[in-house]
Amino acid sequence: MPLEPAPLPPDLGAAFSCREALARGASPRRLRAADLTAPHRGVRVVVGDDHGIGSEPAERPDVLARTVRRRAEAYDVVRQPGAFFTHRTALVLLGLPLDRVPGERRSGDFLLSGEEPLRVGVFAPQRTPRARGVHGIQTRSTLVTLRSVGGLPVSSPASTWAMFAVEMDAAALTRLGDAIVRIPRDDRGRRRPELQLATITQLRAAADVPRRRGRRTVDTALDRIRVGSASPLETDWRLAAEAAGLPAFDLDVEIRDERGRLLGIADAAHERYRVIVEVEGDHHRTDRAQWSRDLDKHSSYAAAGWELVRLTSTHIRSGRAITLLGDLLRRRRWRS
Repeated sequence: MPLEPAPLPPDLGAAFSCREALARGASPRRLRAADLTAPHRGVRVVVGDDHGIGSEPAERPDVLARTVRRRAEAYDVVRQPGAFFTHRTALVLLGLPLDRVPGERRSGDFLLSGEEPLRVGVFAPQRTPRARGVHGIQTRSTLVTLRSVGGLPVSSPASTWAMFAVEMDAAALTRLGDAIVRIPRDDRGRRRPELQLATITQLRAAADVPRRRGRRTVDTALDRIRVGSASPLETDWRLAAEAAGLPAFDLDVEIRDERGRLLGIADAAHERYRVIVEVEGDHHRTDRAQWSRDLDKHSSYAAAGWELVRLTSTHIRSGRAITLLGDLLRRRRWRS
């Protein structure tokens, strides 16, 4: 039976530098033991059992966030002063949605598996980082502002958004912008403006920095970004509805009865035609408690004179959402 590895020096943490471990009494042999991995030269990480590749869809964003954060914390042990996490790595650390890249079955697969390197930036003239598992990027200090996320230096949401103008089309940049300017709500439905990652004004300021690349794409996206979309799917239906000439809906709307009692918070609503749009992810179907809450809420909407259209990803991706919504609006006396 193989011997258990000797205990590591106390308080090293889950990720640590070899230099620190050796200075505190660990042997070189101990640092080669099977319970440690070496994601970067001079770094060791205690092996965990949560790799997340097979996680359920509802759990996947949390697993991806934990995995990327562990990878970033491991590199942070040897990160050179002034370096920061950026691009797709920054998106995950900031809690923002990822677009799928070529070759991925689901967005973030490569980050979960470790096939995709961490994106680490520095300001010129500092030398670009070079390490296993890291893709170094050199940029100008005028183009990026930084934010600390759990002690890790990360390109700010507005800067990160503006940098993607050379990699994303206007629709993808709009989806990302909507996610950044969204004002979250707590579990009682109250808005939490202090949790908004950036305002549209801040996005515009990031875009207006001299020598910013992709200005045409940025300007197109800025004209389309709105506060209130809670998911990329909601942004997609909104953009499709606008392109089809349907009337503009208010987003993230508190629906109240004639006495002012809150009935629910709708993804989108049109007051004149008394139409509500709900964009439903899979959890609305698989979560029994959510399903029950939805039934009660929708009954209250109908009693208050609202008509509801419920849209799924299939409706939106196929274009049927526009037909359903247009038919409903015409029944409510809308004329294009």
